[in-house]
This record gives sequence, structure tokens and C-alpha cells, in this order.
Amino acid sequence: MQFVPMFGNFAFTMVAFVVALSVIVAIHEYGHYIVGRWCGIHAEVFSLGFGPVLWSGSDKRGTTWQLAALPLGGYVKFLGDANAASVGTDGAVDEGDLRRTMHGAPLWARAATVAAGPIFNFILAIAIFTGSLMYQGRSVDPLTFGTLRDLPAGYATDLRAGDVMLAVEGVPFEGGNLDELVPLKDRLDYTVLRDGDEITVEGPYFLPPAVSGVIPRSAADDANLKVGDVITAIDGTPVFAFNQIVEIVKAAEGAPLNMQIMRDGRVLDVVLTPRATDEPAPGGTFVRKYRIGITGQLFFNEQTEVVGIGEALWMGAQGLWTTMTTSLSAMKHIILGRISTCNLSGPVGIAETSGSMASQGAQSFLWFIGALSAGVGLINLFPIPVLDGGHLMFYAYEAVAKRKPSERAVRIFMFAGLSLILAMMSFTILNDTFLCP
Repeated sequence: MQFVPMFGNFAFTMVAFVVALSVIVAIHEYGHYIVGRWCGIHAEVFSLGFGPVLWSGSDKRGTTWQLAALPLGGYVKFLGDANAASVGTDGAVDEGDLRRTMHGAPLWARAATVAAGPIFNFILAIAIFTGSLMYQGRSVDPLTFGTLRDLPAGYATDLRAGDVMLAVEGVPFEGGNLDELVPLKDRLDYTVLRDGDEITVEGPYFLPPAVSGVIPRSAADDANLKVGDVITAIDGTPVFAFNQIVEIVKAAEGAPLNMQIMRDGRVLDVVLTPRATDEPAPGGTFVRKYRIGITGQLFFNEQTEVVGIGEALWMGAQGLWTTMTTSLSAMKHIILGRISTCNLSGPVGIAETSGSMASQGAQSFLWFIGALSAGVGLINLFPIPVLDGGHLMFYAYEAVAKRKPSERAVRIFMFAGLSLILAMMSFTILNDTFLCP
């Protein structure tokens, strides 16, 4: 009987993976296509996927649009290309059509067409980050209570939506870190402004041991913890604050933990083994910490206000920059052996993460697509033959040497680049499935 839910989870993961990958590939290839068209280069085929063609149709410009059976990538084949990688020519182009080919177009047109793929990935990431920020809004200042979260009866309170936070346990609240302001108690006194009157209302500890997010491929994810679960005890010790979980996990140093979980009114027993993870630290370094892979949040939703399009775009661009710089820093530290190669994920890890993020809701899944799109754009700019960055490297040589590299040299470099990519993919698959499952 276990086969059915296992198959259901696998199918859901694969659908999520295909959707995420298809969106990112479609945007990437459309960047090549549309900028190439603007630059006067004709696209013969726009394919989403590889292998046998499931559907195809031609537009008035003579471009064939198709869906193929293997949804693990895509390509744009321009006029005169010998293959989908735009390496070599088919030799069947009339002299009059040479300008409309990738190889006969000016250097600037070829460079712009190639660079457009990663750039469109970056644009997609910024658009998703911006849209998410505009949808979520930002917290009102001063902090104002919104709706209360769905928690067990022990977390009941008389706080109401619209209450303005003034103090906690008599300590004035000035927007700082609450952990440093108030004692660790299961019940706290909140001084709030309600309808113009200053009153004191009792409530639970502000950060309860509730799960607001599950990190993909973490111990919590493997143990099937869900958003909304409330951890009530660890190794027999009752907990009422998320900070207690953090300290217990830290002290365990990787030892298994017996957790009691409250879910939909039911009590569940779960065993988790914290994992050592390498996390970004100031100065571009990484620090190793033990984590179970959950995030927490306040026991109430904060009232929010709309973020303007200009500010949201700026914050979205900052999100892209942070994603890229963190990724580059991680790669550097992996190469230097300072952090584990378990921080490197391949197709299997990305597929598992896709399913995990999709299971947490549309917003989490969209944010993941944005982050993955940023990563795909960044990797494609690496100066490795076969990738867009490799083509740009050849164009840089052409600009300096005033001649194209020989076709033989290009093919040799392409073979070396393809070998490197296949080796890296093989390693990441091995990493995901056996070394760091």
C-alpha cells in the first residue's frame, strides 16, 4: 500500500521539476530568439525540450515552434547552424542570406544574441522577486498586529488585529531584536496601543516553536515535517519557543532528537538527526552549523503596507545580486575545500527541491523559480565552451585578434567543454544520490 503515496510524491516532484525547468528554459531561449530577431538573425527552430517532437507549428516568419518529448532543456536553431549549439555551418545558405545567419551576422549582433539568454534569466529572477515583494508588502512601522496564526489552545491571547506594539515585559519596543529584549518565558505581557488607549495584554512567547517553512532536502524535509506543525517537546523536554529548538539542536551536535509534534490536533512522534550545514557569513565566508531545516515566525501576522514599484524593483535587483554573489562564494569555497561538496546540487537535488518548494505553496515555488533562474543565468555565463559564456569568449577573441578562431579549434574546445559539463553533471548526480542523499 505504500507504493501509492510514494508514487504520488514522485509524480508531484517530477511535475514541479518539469514546470520550473520549462519556465526557465523557455525564458532563456526566448531571450536568444527575440534578440536574434531584433538583430536580423533568422531562427529556424525554437524547441522546448529534446528528442521526438510532440507538437510543432510555424509562424509567419518561418520559425518552427515545437515541444519535444524530453523536457530537460531547449534550444534555438538559427539559419545556417549545423546543430542546436550553433557550432559550424550547414553550408547550404545562399550568399544573399548570409547576413541572416548566426555566423554571417556582425560580431555585435552575435554577442548580443548569445548574451540575451542569461540576461533574460536575470530579468525573470528580478521580476519574480519584485512581484513577490509587492504581493507580500512590508511591515507597517510601528509594528502592528494583524491576524493571529492558527496555534494550539495553549498559545491563546487577547491581542487583536490593529494593536500597536509599545513594549514587551515593560521593555520599550523600538524595532530591535526581541530575543535580546525580553526574558524566555512561556507567557509575556504585551503593552499595546488599542483605540487610542495604552493597555497590557498577556500573550505567548512571540516566536513559538511552530514550523513556517521547511528547507528542501533537510532532516525536517526527510522526516515529512509540514508547515503549521508545532513542536511541543524534544527528548521529553517541553518547548514553547523557537529559540529553544535552536539551542537544543546546537547542543546535540548531530545526535538524533526525539520530537513531539502537534499537527491538526494530533500528536506525532518524529525522530530527526540534525545535519551540519555551511551557511553564508559576513565577509563572504561560510560557517558550519547544525540544523534540522525549519524556519519559524511570529505568532501573529504583521500588518503590511504596499511597496512601490520603484522600491520593489530595487529590492528585487538586490535579491538577484545576493543570490549570485552567494552562489559564487559557495563555489569558490567548495573548490578550495573549505566547505563540503554537499552544498553542490545537480538534477536530482534540484528536482527534489522543486517538489519540496511546490508543496509549500505557490509563493515559495515561484521564489524558487526566481532563484533557480538566477543560478542558470550565472552558470551560462561561465567561460566554458558549449555554454553561452564560451561563445562570448570566442567572440572576445575575435574582437581582439580581428579574426574568428579556426573551426577545428572551436570543435576541440567544444568537446573539452562538453566533457567538463558531463563530468560535473555525473558528479552532482552521484553527490545527490549516494554521497549526500
